[in-house]
Amino acid sequence: MSSAHWTTDFLNQLITAGITAEQISLPSTTLWQIEGPHWQQFAELAKQHDVRWVAGWAEHVEDRFFINACFEKQGIYVLLRTIVNVVKPELPSQATVYPAANRSERHTQDMFGIHFLGHPDNRRWTRHNAWAKHDYPLRKDFPVQGEPEAITPPDMDYPFVKAHGAGVYEIPVGPVHAGIIEPGHFRFLAVGELILNLEERLGYVHKGIEKIAEGRTPESLARLAGRISGDTTVGHCWAACMAMEQAAGIEIPPRAALIRGILAERERIANHLGDMGAICNDVAFVFAQMQFTRLRELWLRTNVNVFGHRLLMDRIVPGGVMCDLSETSCALIKQDIVQLRKELSDILPAIDLNSSLEDRLYTAGYLPPETAAAFGTVGYVGLASGQDFDVRRDAPYAPYDQVTFKVALEGQGDIASRFWVRYKEIKAALKLIEHFITQLASGDIIAEWQTPLEGSEGLGIVEGWRGEIIAYIRFDAGNKIIRFYPRDPSILNWPALEKLALNNIVPDFPVCNKSLNGSYSGNDL
Repeated sequence: MSSAHWTTDFLNQLITAGITAEQISLPSTTLWQIEGPHWQQFAELAKQHDVRWVAGWAEHVEDRFFINACFEKQGIYVLLRTIVNVVKPELPSQATVYPAANRSERHTQDMFGIHFLGHPDNRRWTRHNAWAKHDYPLRKDFPVQGEPEAITPPDMDYPFVKAHGAGVYEIPVGPVHAGIIEPGHFRFLAVGELILNLEERLGYVHKGIEKIAEGRTPESLARLAGRISGDTTVGHCWAACMAMEQAAGIEIPPRAALIRGILAERERIANHLGDMGAICNDVAFVFAQMQFTRLRELWLRTNVNVFGHRLLMDRIVPGGVMCDLSETSCALIKQDIVQLRKELSDILPAIDLNSSLEDRLYTAGYLPPETAAAFGTVGYVGLASGQDFDVRRDAPYAPYDQVTFKVALEGQGDIASRFWVRYKEIKAALKLIEHFITQLASGDIIAEWQTPLEGSEGLGIVEGWRGEIIAYIRFDAGNKIIRFYPRDPSILNWPALEKLALNNIVPDFPVCNKSLNGSYSGNDL
């Protein structure tokens, strides 16, 4: 079946099931609008057709709520929408069909007051006692500054699963950790050192990204997007700019697209180097951690020399990029690649032949392919468990639509697989950067901006270093943003940690966690 055909066949299935879908054309995405009572039924049919649930969000529009869900199959994305009244907003839950939708619906419940009927877990997720019971921060009548108390009451009554049975005990970890990381709470149930259950409690760094995006100009929104998760500033900024450019009907110059590709691949390499070292460090192989940290630092120093920022923040802007590449800069990047390849060729054999390291990483933190699929995992987490998907290849955008490359894929689903997927992605990224440099031709690096019409929408989808990033934008009048929703890969990947940690020993949790390396900030909008 061709990728274009599945939507046609699926629409016929909807008609047979008595579901009417109004088709609305967006610049690069198909939008289907259905009636609320069919919301869950749509998900059931989609699941039967092996359609992947991607993201979900809502929007307050006058006296109604627009509830959206994004689906994908074979690189074709469909945006699903239904509209409910603000007086009694309720909708059948898609989380009963797609576990990946669970936390998204809970976030929508907390932020908008929309009740998802039959939801398998309706505990509050984002609220954390910062707002009164019937305050919903993403409704338009809620002030951006809120009405905070002098001190927010501690979040002490979240109903974690309780320990039962002889020898079963609880281990609370966080939200404040001994290391310098962002806050997140992990509650273990264990017997001896064996983990029987793990629950996450996130949201401690909720920043109000969705609320403070309202009313921003495209330039200001791009800067905000680049700060959703500091280690993914290129990925999030690119996705947001792509969505805005779609809404404005703008095509960026070819040279700008190539430079964006170089920035994205450099971000990917820097973070994978850091993660590979951290995984080794968590099992006491400090030598490898020191080497990978050194290589990452050298890579970041080239970033600042060539692009003006170690983490490449604010290099991407609506319509293109703000940094060009000279011949001298290209030569420096090529030299960087040669040196990194040589260094990795010396370090990797020492890792591959280390029996002690192998004993700690292989078979540990196992995530079965069926579990990875059920939670919609993306990026290296999904790829290590056989989920063969990469936006750059399967839904290509410039400049990736002009290249072919091998997507890293492993099937063992353990920590070692997540380590080697990262290495394979580094190798592929180095080749992509080289290719993009050879394709650079003289030309503009930014297109002239065109103010979008009021109500214009865009859906930006890029492959960040953690995996697929989604950015939804709707414009208000006067070139201002009225709705911005970013979905970091971590929002899908975090729940998988609760599964891959099972039946491991408590001392192995840090390396299980590092092998997933979810972004707290990217999750806690």
